[in-house]
Amino acid sequence: MSSDSDSALRTAHDLELRVRYAETDQMGVVYHANYLVWCEMGRTDFIRRCGVSYAEMEQGGISLAVSELSARYHAAARYDQLIRVRTRLGEVRSRMISFDYLISNAVTEKRLVSAHTTLISLDRGGKPVALPAELRRLLR
Repeated sequence: MSSDSDSALRTAHDLELRVRYAETDQMGVVYHANYLVWCEMGRTDFIRRCGVSYAEMEQGGISLAVSELSARYHAAARYDQLIRVRTRLGEVRSRMISFDYLISNAVTEKRLVSAHTTLISLDRGGKPVALPAELRRLLR
């Protein structure tokens, strides 16, 4: 049985990273698609922290595919800034998981991007399938 503190740890996860030169354009501003990569990094770290990795899920015959994505750009990140990706679990259903993200400057806390993804559970053949009960339990 998980404690309240375990549950609180599973509701949000912070990942910090430093903007690499390769993630920026000629003006030193982060290219917009990189924010989506950072969301994926936050999501996989969140799931791993709950007790299972994407690799373990795939070995068990389950993959997660992004079926919906939205992102709102508030301000630009720049080369060498320390960035925080806060990932929150939205909801868990039988075949679907959703996440919310807030990407901000880790030093100033300035909001850079807010985003949302919905993922569906697929079997090895690419057909929607129920998430394993143990995975749903770990995420909840």
